[in-house]
Order: sequence, then C-alpha cells, then structure tokens
Amino acid sequence: MTTTNIPVIQGPLRGSYFDWRSWLFWFIMAIWSIPLLWLVSMSLRFNEDILTKFEIIPSRISFRGYTDFFSDPLWVGSFINSISYTTINMVLSVAVALPAAYAFSRYTFSGDKHLFFWLLTNRMAPAAVFALPFFQMYQAVGLFDTTYAVALAHMLFNVPLAVWILEGFMSGVPKQLDEIAEIDGYKFGRFFLTIFIPMIRAGIGVTMFFTFMFSWVELLIAKTLTGPRAMPLAVQMSTTSTAAGLDWALLSAAGVIAIVPGVIVIWFVRNYIAKGFALGRV
Repeated sequence: MTTTNIPVIQGPLRGSYFDWRSWLFWFIMAIWSIPLLWLVSMSLRFNEDILTKFEIIPSRISFRGYTDFFSDPLWVGSFINSISYTTINMVLSVAVALPAAYAFSRYTFSGDKHLFFWLLTNRMAPAAVFALPFFQMYQAVGLFDTTYAVALAHMLFNVPLAVWILEGFMSGVPKQLDEIAEIDGYKFGRFFLTIFIPMIRAGIGVTMFFTFMFSWVELLIAKTLTGPRAMPLAVQMSTTSTAAGLDWALLSAAGVIAIVPGVIVIWFVRNYIAKGFALGRV
C-alpha cells in the first residue's frame, strides 16, 4: 500500500481548502486603501492632470502641492495651531480624568452612578449644541480665536470619554494594593504617581490616543471658535479657494500632511490599543 503525499499550499490557500477569510481581509484592505491612494496620487500631480485624466499612478510627478504648503505661512500656521490645541487638550483631559476615574473606581458615594451617567451624556451630545454657548462665552472672556479656546471646549467631550476608559483600567487593579501601600507608609500622591499610574499606563496610552484623535478631526467647534489667528488645518482646508477655483494639488497635499500626526500617534500607542480592546473598554 502506497501513501500519496499531498502538497500543502501556503498563503491564502491552505491545503485543499479555500481560506476565504484571508482573501476577504485583503479585499477589504484594498477597497479601504483606494481613497488614501487616490489622495496621495492627487498630491503628486498637476492640477490640469487631476481635472482631465483618470489615473491613480501619476503620469507626471509634481511636488508643487507640498512646496506651496510649507512655503505659505497660513498653511504652516494652521498646522501648528492644530498640533497646539490638540496636544493641550490631550494633556489637560488626561490630567483631569485621572483623579476623577480613580474616585469612581475606588469609592462609593451618593449619586456616583448618576454623575457617571451625566458625564457620558455630555460625550453623546452633538458638538453643534455647544458651539454657540462657547462662542459667546469665549468672546466675553477674551479667549476667542485662540488655541486655548478650542482645547478647553474639546475637554467637554474628551474628559467624559477619558474618565470612562480610565475607570475601566483602574477597576482592574485590586483595591488591596492601595491598602498595602498605605500600610508601607506611602503618601497618596507618591503611591498614585510612582505605583498606580505605571500599572495603568496601557489605559493612559489608549486614552491619549482617543482624546488626540477626537480633537484632531473635530471641525465644527474649531471653526466656530477660531478666526484668522488660530485657524486650524481642517478649517483652512475647508475654506481655501482661489479665483481659478480649488487648488486640488495643494488641498491633497494638506490632506496627506493632516493624516501624518494620527499615524504617528497610532504607531506609538498601538500596543496599548490592543490591550484596551482585550480589556473591553475600547
């Protein structure tokens, strides 16, 4: 009796069976990548080619969109404004949410569940609801058209999200750890900064990612609370036009540049995001 060796096919086909999940994954990735590839292609083409030719791979390469972006103070300034208020918002939101999340995870007090629910309702509300109140309030106190105005306004949405995420991570740390640290003579501040926070660094990384991304992509509040001095990149892109029409190459280059900060943030916190999904808080 002879034995026939059946070759095993590696890759999308395994053995004699069709691995439809692998093919489906790459199909979805290809469909998802088309707009991004098209944006990059447009940023490397001439305006006349963009308007007259249907092509993803440019027949003529031009970097004029990028050179115009970095040579124009308005575009560079709008990019810096976006980075500024997004970073300020991320730092302040996490700093405010850390003690609040700790209180919700460690203590039981009257109305704690109602207060926690109220925080989340602020996150659920549309940004348009708060745009006009913020506009009048910031005009009255002199914060209109500043990066601080947008950063503080975005905290209304990001702090509840940060508290919700961090509370889930903190609840996973045994409460006995707090008691042991107190017995060992640790003051609360020292314990919180040197022991507790390092244990939830994954949660802090996830929280920083989501607060950064919400603030980076939000448009309505940023457009309402800023003028020419503090205009962010997204607003600059939505209001740019010339006498000849839209400068497609420049806008496409600005779009590619706008994606870069998010990619960098995802790269640094990618492992923490995976842990957040595993813990069920993301």
